[in-house]
Amino acid sequence: QVQLVESGGGLAQAGGSLRLACAASGSTFSNYAMGWFRQAPGKEREFVAGISWSGANTNVAVSVKGRFTISRDDAKNMAYLQMNSLKPEDTAVYSCAAKFTGRRAVPLNRADYDYWGQGTQVTVSS
Repeated sequence: QVQLVESGGGLAQAGGSLRLACAASGSTFSNYAMGWFRQAPGKEREFVAGISWSGANTNVAVSVKGRFTISRDDAKNMAYLQMNSLKPEDTAVYSCAAKFTGRRAVPLNRADYDYWGQGTQVTVSS
């Protein structure tokens, strides 16, 4: 099992930046692909970005492409989501997720992931 704890959320102005962090514990972090999802009020949880277990492959949603970047630091058991050029529509609860896998492909669906953090609120004001 792996435990995930997010941090770094908060309030930002439109055009600003935030970096979310996801701390993992309880298992070998490098065995897991990592993903970030978000859920806005009244909407379904959606995929934001994912990174393979090796870090060689990443995938980001069209809505955040060019603005958000996912990365990982296996030495620190951390995954990150750098969010630039924030927009009010980025306001949501952001959660990190982990999937135990040896495949190179980045899991894109929430059902693919095995473990989830509690989430961190991101609010972007206009």
